[in-house]
Amino acid sequence: MKLVIVESPAKAKTIGKFLGKGYEVVASYGHVRDLPSSAEEIPESIKGKPWARMAVDVENDFTPVYVVQADSKKHIAELKKLVKASEEVVLATDEDREGEAISWHLLEILQPKVPVKRIAFHEITKTAIEEAIASPREVNYSLVRAQESRRILDRLYGYSLSPVLWKKVRTKLSAGRVQSVAVRLVVEREEERRAFHTATFWDIEAQLEADGIGFKAVLSQWDGKRIAGSKDFDEKTGKLIADKVHWLKEAEAKSLASGLETAAPWQVIGVEQKASKRKPPAPFITSSLQQAASSLLGMSPKQTMQVAQRLYEGVDLGGGEREGLITYMRTDSVILSERALAEAAQAIKSMYGDRYHERRQYSTKSKMAQEAHEAIRPTHLSRPPREVAAYVSKDELRLYALIWNRTMASQMADAELMQTSLEIGAKVQGKEAVLRATGTVVTFDGFLKVSDAEQSDVQLPHLNQGQKVGRNEAVKLHGLEALGHETKPPARFNEASLVRRLEEEGIGRPSTYAPTISIIQQRGYVDKRGKALVPTYLGIAVTLLLRKHFSEFVDVKFTARMENALDDIAEEHQDWKQFLSSFYFGNGDFGHGLQPQIDSQMEQIDFPSIPVGDDEAGLSIVVRLGRTQAFLQRGEGGTGHTATVPEDIAYDELTVEKAVSLLEARAKGNEPLGQDPETGLNVYAILGPFGPYVQLGEVTEGEKKPKRVSLGRGFPLEDVTLDIAMQYLGLPRKVGDHPETGKSIRTAIGRFGPYVVCDGEFRSLPTTETVFSMTLDEAVALLAQPKRAGRQKVLLHTVGEHPESKAALEIYEGRYGPYITLDGVNASLPKGVDPATVTVAQALELLAAAAERKPAAKKRAVKKKAAAKAPAKKAPAKKAVAKKAAAKKPAAKKAAVKLAADKKAPAK
Repeated sequence: MKLVIVESPAKAKTIGKFLGKGYEVVASYGHVRDLPSSAEEIPESIKGKPWARMAVDVENDFTPVYVVQADSKKHIAELKKLVKASEEVVLATDEDREGEAISWHLLEILQPKVPVKRIAFHEITKTAIEEAIASPREVNYSLVRAQESRRILDRLYGYSLSPVLWKKVRTKLSAGRVQSVAVRLVVEREEERRAFHTATFWDIEAQLEADGIGFKAVLSQWDGKRIAGSKDFDEKTGKLIADKVHWLKEAEAKSLASGLETAAPWQVIGVEQKASKRKPPAPFITSSLQQAASSLLGMSPKQTMQVAQRLYEGVDLGGGEREGLITYMRTDSVILSERALAEAAQAIKSMYGDRYHERRQYSTKSKMAQEAHEAIRPTHLSRPPREVAAYVSKDELRLYALIWNRTMASQMADAELMQTSLEIGAKVQGKEAVLRATGTVVTFDGFLKVSDAEQSDVQLPHLNQGQKVGRNEAVKLHGLEALGHETKPPARFNEASLVRRLEEEGIGRPSTYAPTISIIQQRGYVDKRGKALVPTYLGIAVTLLLRKHFSEFVDVKFTARMENALDDIAEEHQDWKQFLSSFYFGNGDFGHGLQPQIDSQMEQIDFPSIPVGDDEAGLSIVVRLGRTQAFLQRGEGGTGHTATVPEDIAYDELTVEKAVSLLEARAKGNEPLGQDPETGLNVYAILGPFGPYVQLGEVTEGEKKPKRVSLGRGFPLEDVTLDIAMQYLGLPRKVGDHPETGKSIRTAIGRFGPYVVCDGEFRSLPTTETVFSMTLDEAVALLAQPKRAGRQKVLLHTVGEHPESKAALEIYEGRYGPYITLDGVNASLPKGVDPATVTVAQALELLAAAAERKPAAKKRAVKKKAAAKAPAKKAPAKKAVAKKAAAKKPAAKKAAVKLAADKKAPAK
C-alpha cells in the first residue's frame, strides 16, 4: 500500500477517489510542526536561554527550535503507524512554499524507512493527479529554506517589537512585519484626509437634444483657458496649482450661465469620431481575485479564500464523482497552460463564434510566480457556471462564475468602441465659451460578452460642424445650469484596495494578504465603517511610535526589499543566515539591525500622544490612550481639560473645534444639572465613549455603579435640562400590560437604540421620542409584527445530514467565528478548524457538547440572578475557589477541548 499525505480531509477525499486501490490518502491537518506558540510549549532543554521565548537561537546561526503542535500529536501518531505499514510515502502537499515546508516537516518527524516521493499539481482533477504520480520529484529545499527564513524573520520581528508596545502603549499588543506596514498605510491615508483642504469650483451644464437623443454638454473653456477641475487644486491648501486654467466661482458661474442663455443660438464648432479598442484583463491571481470578489460580490479577502479553497479541494458532482472546480488559488502567475488555452478556444468558438476568440498569453510581474505555475482558472472551461449550480453553495457558485467569466474573457477578442466628441461654441460679452460633450458606443462587444466590467453606451446624435444650437433650433437647448463642486479627500482604503496597495508595493505574498487584513482588525488597530477601513486611536498611536523610533522597520520600501530577499533565498541567490543576521544584528543590507535599534531607542520612547492642534489660548490638545479607551488632554490635563473621545469620531473628523466642544461638554458634565427630588442625588449629563448619557449620583469606589441611561447618539448635551434628565432616568417606561398575556410592556433605550419589550420579545423603535410617546395599542401592534431580518447569515459549508432527523448540518459565519447549528443549538468551531474539513461525526460531537453546556448556562444565570438579590457573602479564599473549580470542570468543556486538539487544521 502506498501512503499519500495531503493537508486536509477534503483534499484527501477528492484525491482518494482518483487513485483508488493500492493507495491510501490521508490528511496531516495543515502544519504539523512550528515554533512554540506559548510558554508551555517551550522545551525544557532551552528554558533559561536568553532567546528561549523566541525559540530561535540567535547566537547559533538562527537555528529554530520546532515543536509538534498539540493539535497535531494524535495525527502524527496515526501517520507514523501508517508509514510503517506502507511500501512508499507520497507527499502531496500544496506546491507553494508553505506546502513544501509541510512536506519537509513531515519527513523530519516521520523519518520513513521506505521510499519517499514528492508530487505537486496545480489542480485536483484525475488527469492532473495521474500526471503528478507519474512524474515525482524531490522536496525543494530552497523553497523550504525560504519559508523557514520567513517564519524566523516574522518571529524575530514580532517577538522583539511587541514587548516595546507592551511597555510603552498597552499590554497584549503585537507588531508584525507585514501587519504593521499595512496599519501604517491605513493611518497615513487618514492623516492625508485630516490634512486635506476642500476647494469649491463651478462649471456649467447644458441639457441638449437632437434627433430624439438627449445628451449634456459641459463648459470646458472660457476666454481661451481650460475650466479648472478637482485635479487642479492642492490637497493640503485647497489653492489652485495648475497654470493656464480658469477657476470658475459661484457668482461668475451664475452670471456666465445667464449670459450663455442670451447668447443662443450657439454653434457646433467641432465633431470628432475615433475608433478604439479595449483589451480584456488578465486571468485572476490571488490579489486580483480578492479585489474583484470584494467589489463585485461583497466578499472579504478571508471569505474569498475560504470559498476558493473549497472549490479547489473538490466538490461532489453527483453519481459518486468528485473533483476540484478551480486551480490552486494562491498564485502570482497569470499564465495559462496549453491545455487551458486550447479548451478556452474550443469553448469560446462553440458558444460565441470564431470572431470572439483571440489566443493570449499574459506575462507575470512577480519574480517568484514560477512557484505556482498557473493563474486561477476553472479546471474545465467547458463547464460553465450553470452546469455546477446544483452542486455548490450560493457563494461558491458566485465565485466560480467570476473566475469562469474572467478566464474566458482573457481569451476573447478586444471590444471595439466608437468614441465621439462634440464642441459647441458661444460668444458672451466678446469672449468665447466652449462646451464639450463626449460619448462612447460599443460597436463589437468582444470580451465584454462575458466580462464583469461595467460598460454602458453614451450615445451622441450625428451632428455637423456649423449647426445651430438653441431653444428653437434642430439641436435643441432644454436647460442651462451652473453647478458647484467640491474637491474630495482621498478615499479610505477598503479591504480590496488595501490588498491592491500591498501588492503594488511588493509587500506580502498571495498567502499573506487575507490573514493580514483580518489580523489588523482583530488586533483593534483598524475598524470597518461600512466597507471603509478606519484606523483606531490605538492603531494610530502604535504607528506613530513605530514610525518615530523604528522607521525603517515599518517603511514600505524596506519591507518590500525584505520580501525580495526572501524570494532570492528561494532562488538560491541569497544566503539565508546572512540575511537574518543583517536584519537582526545589522552590519549588512538591512540598516542598523532590529535588536541594536531597540537597545538604543528604548529609553527615549515616551507614551505616544496623537496631535490634534492648539486651542485659541495656545494650549496643545492631544489624544492619549487610557486603559480601555482614548481621551483628549488639553495642556497638562486636569479638571475641565480631559474628555473621552467617542468611538464614532474618526481622527480625520477630530478638528480642534470638535475637540474643544468635547472638552467643554465634559466640563459641563462634571457639574450637576440639579438634584433628584426623591433621593437628593446629583444628576449629571455626560458624554461617554458610546455617546451621551445621564447619570444619577456619583461613582464611588466599592459602591454599586450609579444608574445611567443613554440619550441616544447625537443628542446635544447643551440641550439637556434636569427635567429631560429625570425623564430618561425614569426608563424603562411601563406602557401597560399585554391584553392577551397580561405581561408588562416597557420601552427603553439600549446601546443599539430605542426598543419596546414584552416577555423577552424585543422590537426596535424608529426614534427616541417614541420611547415616551408610544401607546399600548401601538406597542401591541408592533410586537405582533415579525422581527426584521438582521445581519444576513452567511453559509460557509453544509457538512451533511443528521443520521436520524435528516436535517441539514450547516456551518455559518458568526460574529465570533464559524459555528454549526441544528434545532436551536449553536456550537462554535474550535479555533483554526477549517469548516470544509468538519465531518458529520465531528459536527454531532460539537453539538452534543454545546447542548450539555446549555442547561448549565441557564442554571448559572439563575444562580447569578438569585445571588444579586441575596446579601453579600464573604469571598472564599482564592486557593479554595481554584481547587473547587478544577474539581468541577464540565465534561462538555473537556469534550470540546479534546475535539479542538483532535480536529484543528491550522490555516496556512
